[in-house]
Amino acid sequence: MFKIKESYKEKYFNTRRAIVVVVTLIIVLLMGAVYLGLISSKQMKEIIREDFNQQQLVLARYAASSMEHSLDYIQRELSLLNLSPSIQYLEKVSWARRMNITLSAAKEEGVVEIRFIDQSGKKAYIVDNRATPLIIHDNFTDTDYFKWALRKENKNRIYCCEINRASPQHPDELIMRLVIPTYEESVDEAHPVPTGRLAGMLIFTVDITYLVRNATQGIKMGKTGYAWVIDKRGIFLYHPQRAFIGEDAFKIREMKKPKISFAKINTIQKERMLEGKEGTGRYVSGWHRGIEIEMEKLIAYAPVYYHGDWSWSVAVVAPMSEVEGVIHSVYIRQFYIQGTLILAIILGCMYVIGFERRWANALEEEVKEKTKNLEEFLEKLEKSEKKYKTLVESAQDLIFTVDENGKFLSMNRSSAIFFKNSPDNLTGKNMYDLFAEESAKLQMGFIAQALKTGNNINVKYPVKVGNSDYWFSSNFVPLKDESGKIYAFLGISRDITERKNLEEEQIYNTEKLASLGKLTAGVVHELNQPIAVISGFADILLEKIEPGKNHEILETIERQSQNCKRIIESILGFARYPDKTDYSSDVNISLERVLAVVENILVAEKITLKKNITAELPEVRGDSGHLQQVFMNLIINAVAAMRGGGVLTVSTRLNSFGNKVEILFKDTGHGIKREYRDKVFNAFFTTKKRGEGTGLGLSVSYGIVSKYGGNINFETVAEEEDRERMGTTFIVTLPVLSSGDKQMSDKTQPQIN
Repeated sequence: MFKIKESYKEKYFNTRRAIVVVVTLIIVLLMGAVYLGLISSKQMKEIIREDFNQQQLVLARYAASSMEHSLDYIQRELSLLNLSPSIQYLEKVSWARRMNITLSAAKEEGVVEIRFIDQSGKKAYIVDNRATPLIIHDNFTDTDYFKWALRKENKNRIYCCEINRASPQHPDELIMRLVIPTYEESVDEAHPVPTGRLAGMLIFTVDITYLVRNATQGIKMGKTGYAWVIDKRGIFLYHPQRAFIGEDAFKIREMKKPKISFAKINTIQKERMLEGKEGTGRYVSGWHRGIEIEMEKLIAYAPVYYHGDWSWSVAVVAPMSEVEGVIHSVYIRQFYIQGTLILAIILGCMYVIGFERRWANALEEEVKEKTKNLEEFLEKLEKSEKKYKTLVESAQDLIFTVDENGKFLSMNRSSAIFFKNSPDNLTGKNMYDLFAEESAKLQMGFIAQALKTGNNINVKYPVKVGNSDYWFSSNFVPLKDESGKIYAFLGISRDITERKNLEEEQIYNTEKLASLGKLTAGVVHELNQPIAVISGFADILLEKIEPGKNHEILETIERQSQNCKRIIESILGFARYPDKTDYSSDVNISLERVLAVVENILVAEKITLKKNITAELPEVRGDSGHLQQVFMNLIINAVAAMRGGGVLTVSTRLNSFGNKVEILFKDTGHGIKREYRDKVFNAFFTTKKRGEGTGLGLSVSYGIVSKYGGNINFETVAEEEDRERMGTTFIVTLPVLSSGDKQMSDKTQPQIN
């Protein structure tokens, strides 16, 4: 019995001891698990916070890169526009159109206005989003950028004006002006020799708030994170709270929440962001997304570089509670799982393994979701780069870069097509590999000149490639690094071979026509004398011969000789250069003079002339001789379109408003084909056979009418479209002479180039 009791007692104590050991072990394990869980939670929080901040830093870098790309793009557009002859010489016909083309390409980057201020500083030529060109007179000579542009050492440099508010009515909109001096250095047909003098300055006005907002408003780290940007002065360029934009970041926070200490964020801004550094950190804020409460935030920041130096700093922030909330919920579940593991080690271990896997997958999905924004930024950046590359690749000119030794560093697609090879095979080759020796030496001389002077070289010259001869119009632009040293040259060459041939042929034709005109005038003058003799003798015989058959024959001879004299006088009147240029003319009189000259031509070509002339039309702006040239060109074109005969209808009328006179030339010819309709007013364009036309008639006519404030339009039906209604009607519209025009005509006379 005693032994049994001892045995049970021993078993009891052994069981109790085992229970105590197990309980103690469980408590130790539980405490160890809690302790390890706390340490693990703390470490995991720091890891996730740091990972979260690193992701914010990546977003900040890409936002900064996007802004840098936009600024570089705007600077390139400014430099390219500054090379245009339309801007350098302020060509009246094309300056506004050229500015509008650049504005339409750059407005997506924030450019809201392009203006050109002339060298006197008294006149500005402006194009903005309203697409209406504007010329204003004001005094810009006292501005910093005007004084800067006048200094010769600033040639080819760009001046960035200080960022200011757009207007008192829009305090949350900021603008910045980019200024570049404009020198007359490019060449075109109107200016074959550049003067090199300062013409003025070209100014881009950039909506900085728009530019920065485009780069940052899509940033959303976590659920409610956002981005803001400050400049070197600590001024907010962008912030989700519009009232902050344009305000001092060090002052506006304290004004809104004076009870909160902003020492941490002020230190980050002053010692890190305003020094152009990047990094991460934490600070205390008093609001977030409309919720005003004191909270701790995570921040990542990166500098925005422009002109080789940092200009702004972009920050991406999110409340700490978002990160801690995720971690807290995860670790509460983990503690319950660890308790279960203590009670059932094997099942708990299996459960923990399964849970860890599920947790890892959930974290991976969360990371994928958060990095989605990064992919979107990368896609936008890639699209922007493709857009700029497409502009170069789609250009019809040969665009390439070459070093001072003549080695090609890059080429666009047009260059490769010209040399009938791929860009990869051409890159790395030398001038002497692609051009004949004389052509290569000539171009190397231009490069040496650009290297020596540091200026753009604009030249027209012949080149030889293989056995083919060409003419190039080229611009060699030195490319400089941050230190101002030239490291390569940008070449933009246009093949003007066809135009050169046309010019030479036109000179020949013009000289031939001039000689023919002189010869014709001489012949016509010589014909006057025998015709006068015939007419005189016929008149004498008429007085001596009695009425009858012979008398009728003599009357016919006299009548026809008078007709010949009238035709000769009409030809001489049309060909004779006027003593002076009038500013007003009677359309009907000018038209009748031309019709008198071409009347016999129309009869010879079997063309019926119909006239619908409105009497007592008011006088119009324009010289009679110039307008007769326009009418003659249009009638000759109508005759050429009606080979074999037809009907020419000439009409004059006053428009419905009573302020313009319209002259219509309607033929029944073959009409103008669709593919030619956009080119009919282009110089040297003609559908006539070689030797039959110069291609200048309509171009010159359009220029004459435009000079007087008029216009030329046409309506046409081609033969292949409708044979029943085929034909063309040219409509010349000229403004009626006003009282102010009559006064001005006594003082000034327009010149037709």
